[in-house]
Amino acid sequence: MKVVITGGTGFLGLRLARAILDRGALRGASGTPESVDKMILLDAVTPAERSEDLDARVEIVSGDISDRDQVMQLITGNSLSVFHFASVVSAGAEQDFDLALKVNLDGGLNVLEAARAAPSQPRVVFTSSLAVFGGSALPDTVSDDTKITPMTTYGMTKAVNELLLNDYTRKGFIDGRGARLPTVIIRPGKPNKAASGFASGLFREPLSGTDYELPVSNETRMAVSGYRTIIDGILALHEADSEAVGDDRSINLPSISVTVADMIEGLHRVAGNRTLGQIIAKPDPSIQAICNGWPGRELAPRALALDLPVDKDLDSIIRAYIEDYADA
Repeated sequence: MKVVITGGTGFLGLRLARAILDRGALRGASGTPESVDKMILLDAVTPAERSEDLDARVEIVSGDISDRDQVMQLITGNSLSVFHFASVVSAGAEQDFDLALKVNLDGGLNVLEAARAAPSQPRVVFTSSLAVFGGSALPDTVSDDTKITPMTTYGMTKAVNELLLNDYTRKGFIDGRGARLPTVIIRPGKPNKAASGFASGLFREPLSGTDYELPVSNETRMAVSGYRTIIDGILALHEADSEAVGDDRSINLPSISVTVADMIEGLHRVAGNRTLGQIIAKPDPSIQAICNGWPGRELAPRALALDLPVDKDLDSIIRAYIEDYADA
């Protein structure tokens, strides 16, 4: 089997790649496990040095997801699975509408068209977002069947891709699955332009001894999930029986609901005797407005019916980050 991961050298892309390599096999179009003998990680920005835990099966390709010819050349094969992560993130999409359309819409369509042209019916897992929900009628808690009314360009592009995924699957071109991600924490490394980036920064920077400027209020509520659980959930969704997924191919991944105050309390609770950097309030109205338009709580009944994992609590997410990165 050949596996293609777009956005493959990003944080989640690399963690997924390593998880698949460790597993060694995925369910193919026939529904039976097939060994993974080739993996392509496509990304606009690739690392200067190859990670030692990426073996000879892995090819890292620098490229543009909006370049249809390149995408068509990479996403092909008789036995194929595609994980589509590449995207312009939330605040970046608000700042550059044309870039968001180019990468998120044109790029998404390129991935689907390449998968459609493949000889077999590939499995395509698309990472969507709870940002597809929004608007003045947004309920306190969203579920899988809540009406999609995105109030950001980022959310709009995710919603469009969800509809395309449904139709390409209905037509029999692909076996598509959409994973609506909550805010994923705690991301290591440098911050990106995601409006939700503060939900990682308020842990990451203080744990490294660096002060952090918090752009939102302590009352801001978020639906969050740890990166370990997200990767396990994406793989479980890929492996799920197609009929069990149903005709609506995108589902909410499970999350826990916490406020920023809860996050700060959890940080101090789990950090123990560590010397932490300070968290300093520095409101950013544009970031606050985006976050206010997202659901703070969600239900994921379809994911739970498919036995997708859920985090135990916030403390376990913080401990996982310290184990994987802070103490590494």
